[in-house]
Amino acid sequence: MKSGSRNYLGINGAGRIGKLTLWHHILRGYFPGIVINFGREVGKSLEDAVHSLCSDSTYGPVEKFLYGINAERKISIVDKDQGLIDMFGTPVKILREARNPAEIGWHRDNIQLVIDTTGKFSDPTTTADNSSGSLRGHLEAGAKVVINRAPFKIKDKTKSEPDDTAMLIYGINHTEYRPGIHRVLSAASCTTTGLAHMIKPLLDTEETSKILTASMSTIHAATNTQSVLDSVAKTKATDLRKNRSIMNNIILSTTGAAKALEKVLPEIKRVGFMADSVRIPTNTVSLINLNVTFHTALDDNFEPVINRPFLNDIYRNAANGAHKGQMVFSETQNVSADLIGVPAAVIIEGNDTHTRTGFVEIGCEMLESQGVCCEKPVRLPVTHAKIFGWYDNEYGSYTCALGDLTEYVDQKMA
Repeated sequence: MKSGSRNYLGINGAGRIGKLTLWHHILRGYFPGIVINFGREVGKSLEDAVHSLCSDSTYGPVEKFLYGINAERKISIVDKDQGLIDMFGTPVKILREARNPAEIGWHRDNIQLVIDTTGKFSDPTTTADNSSGSLRGHLEAGAKVVINRAPFKIKDKTKSEPDDTAMLIYGINHTEYRPGIHRVLSAASCTTTGLAHMIKPLLDTEETSKILTASMSTIHAATNTQSVLDSVAKTKATDLRKNRSIMNNIILSTTGAAKALEKVLPEIKRVGFMADSVRIPTNTVSLINLNVTFHTALDDNFEPVINRPFLNDIYRNAANGAHKGQMVFSETQNVSADLIGVPAAVIIEGNDTHTRTGFVEIGCEMLESQGVCCEKPVRLPVTHAKIFGWYDNEYGSYTCALGDLTEYVDQKMA
């Protein structure tokens, strides 16, 4: 694919999402080149930094993951002093000096757009001159827009999000980006991305838009924030489970997906959404278990309108329509390894969609207390549904959705 942008892309951080974002944009070919900041020396040489970028225990060697099993590793060092390498025809510059975003100097390479993948600078109210660094430091260093790979977290609860910020998920609310106004963006999280694509088709369908309550659990692969072996909790830690070995345990945890979901789908605020996380010892691909309760209508045969075929049709149509490219509808009996690298925000496991319909009886006393005349109790049909959605929380779901958002912002940037 030929380049579509005039400027190089900046990536701050070369961890899980940083490295995979580099891979994604090399394959995509939209940016003519990429500058990636490690913020420090890696190993003993530039060769060691290149080795780190090109090998991965989850996805395998970069050339085989991107171009197939017989692909050659077409990667060469062009200029050691400048940190310049060539990866499959894409110029890549490796920076190894500044950890504080304000000191990176993006202006030297005319970088207009930066993705911060470090996870360390998530407070959009922190000023550019903060000694510990901030997202706004990237703007000070020459970028026009910075995209954070995580939800915003404001430490001072008396402060609100500045007017130049926005949380955007491609395919959900990315068109709310306002060039020249929004300069600090959040691409939410992997779980929020998958969850939003599961919820929006329900909100957009009249019969399922009447959500009474909803909750989700994400059965989530391990992340680098967890301990390989048991470790001692930090001072004043409130959740001791975070320091237990992810290699040996199923660990109950939390997720900010419900709160972030309200940012990208404000309609969900009326529902009272609940969310939690269960960490398991796998390296990628997670599973959303979405539970939704609807007020449902009955058809002419007094059968509930909302049932398994109805819900699967919603997702099948969404995958072929409004959410095409971001959603896959599958009736295959998948396991998590089958979905490593699949480029979709969510893969609906239609084989395991389930519904049950019951009736809630409202007595005359309650109805009359609300000013409704009553001769006999009213029975209202209510349907509970379980819907499952896979997502490759590293590359296939999150990095690909982040890549779509990045290209969109670059095209619209003032």
